[in-house]
Amino acid sequence: MSGAVAPHLSGRTVTLASIQAPVRAKLDRVTPVMHKLVTDDMPMIEQVAGHLFSKRGKLFRPTLALLASDVDGKSEDGALTLSAAIELMHLATLVHDDSVDHSVLRRGLPTVNAMFSHQISVIMGDFLYSRALQALASLENMTVVKILTNVTNELALGEMRQLAAIDKLGLDESDYIKVIGSKTASLLSSACETGSLFGALRHREALVRYGWRLGLAFQIADDLLDYTEDPATTGKPSGNDLKEHKVTLPLIGALPRLSRAARDRVDTLFADEAPSDELVADVVGIVAEAGGLEYARQRGAQFAQEAHDALAGMPDSPVRASLADAIVYVMERRS
Repeated sequence: MSGAVAPHLSGRTVTLASIQAPVRAKLDRVTPVMHKLVTDDMPMIEQVAGHLFSKRGKLFRPTLALLASDVDGKSEDGALTLSAAIELMHLATLVHDDSVDHSVLRRGLPTVNAMFSHQISVIMGDFLYSRALQALASLENMTVVKILTNVTNELALGEMRQLAAIDKLGLDESDYIKVIGSKTASLLSSACETGSLFGALRHREALVRYGWRLGLAFQIADDLLDYTEDPATTGKPSGNDLKEHKVTLPLIGALPRLSRAARDRVDTLFADEAPSDELVADVVGIVAEAGGLEYARQRGAQFAQEAHDALAGMPDSPVRASLADAIVYVMERRS
């Protein structure tokens, strides 16, 4: 997707470190705050938390919150606690998702459910949510609490929409957008929106639009990776969505264009509780040949351009440049 959005940014490498540079000092304090928030005298919690923090996350959502708070160069102290709470919420979704999906790897490490148990992963996810909400309550800003408690509801609804689909291959693009809007875009958008409440209130609506479109583009890019990257890059098995019978945009884009024989092959995969690697690879090839990957790339690029357009009224600054770079990073990332 290189060059698909913000053409003036193409031709140079965008790294997460460069995006984070304007808020580096505060961002370096986010993980210690997270550790403090989840510290408890219960050994099991300390053990599981230690495992979760053993491989540093990318802190992309806290980065967005801190950048949003500093669009006008007036970031307030509460943005740090907010950012830590948002990352705890994100971590909770990963713990729950891995348990629901029975995933054994996350970022190249064993998942909580694989290393401990599904019961512990569910409870730990709940614990992370509760500690995040406690931290948000400490900010004494009911607007922030309202926005992020609504997001926890959206996150659950998104997962339920995906699980409740009876005819998975009947899922259309509008259904898919509802799912990824709830599961991914809601948290990225709320990170930007709540960040704006701590120093950039006049840009609140624009940052909501930016975060929402960025979140949709982010998830489409992630779903494409499942079709195009190998496990050594992503830290999880390739074709995992197909193995788990998840219908994402590449497949949705390909289905109307399939021959009868190709569609029969897809139906065979979705009827098989444990499809073989050979069958999964076959369907990946079918989706690519039918143009499903290119369709998803184009839709992702449209959302990315809309995210870029939302930045138009913000002051020209390193913070705005980082928000623009975050779009390119999302579209071109490889893990």
